[in-house]
Amino acid sequence: MKLKKQLALLLTSVLLVGILAACGTSEKKDKNTAGNEDKKVLVMGTSADYPPFEFVETSKSDEIKGFDIDIAKAIGKKLGYEVEVKDIDFNSLVPALENKSVDFVISGMTPTEKREQSVDFSDIYYTAKNMIITTEDSKIKTVEDLKGKTVGVQLASIQETLANDLNKSKDIGMKVEKRNRIPEVVQEMSTGRFDAVIMEDTVAKGYLKDNKDLVGHVIESGEQDAGSAIAFQKGSKLTDEFNTELKKMLENGEMEKLILKWFGGSETE
Repeated sequence: MKLKKQLALLLTSVLLVGILAACGTSEKKDKNTAGNEDKKVLVMGTSADYPPFEFVETSKSDEIKGFDIDIAKAIGKKLGYEVEVKDIDFNSLVPALENKSVDFVISGMTPTEKREQSVDFSDIYYTAKNMIITTEDSKIKTVEDLKGKTVGVQLASIQETLANDLNKSKDIGMKVEKRNRIPEVVQEMSTGRFDAVIMEDTVAKGYLKDNKDLVGHVIESGEQDAGSAIAFQKGSKLTDEFNTELKKMLENGEMEKLILKWFGGSETE
């Protein structure tokens, strides 16, 4: 009788340990899976090839850093989240939100009508202009000079849309070539495969500073300047939460400090 009682107690203990272990495993899994907005870890998607917004200084470390990274981590801290950064090709960022492998995307991304069909966007946090980058010996200075030329852009970027729109509206007839990463596009131009590249002026400044053979010309075509916003899964509560903190950062001068840190000047420069 005593033996039966001991066996019953032993079985009860084993079952209890099993239940507790299962609960612990479930909690850990929920905490680290994108799409579960109750967790305290948020998975952020970015394309780390876009200095000074997001990039890796490979000579120093593998850490992804930049203007966007500082914004994301600052907001995450204010909201009580730890931010885990994932490096993803730019054209795969929106699909990553759709399949819930990331919670939000911050990557110098401009809201467009097409993108807004798939994801939600925060308010605009930074505005920049587009620029033609070409070699110093090139005679390309304006959009009209791109007629019949081969122009490189980043795949799925606002600059790809701009190039295609310029082809239609101005009948330029330039050949638009796309690559996954900005360094690839610049390399193709440097080796003579592309005549020019269209990119955001803030990003272009770094390439112009490091390569004296390159020149840049701001596109003055009446096109709307590219504004950057944070992208979220459709219907995510994070959109309103991040908007609240973005507004505070813009009003209290915190955003201006980050702009000065990464761009060395005011937002309008």
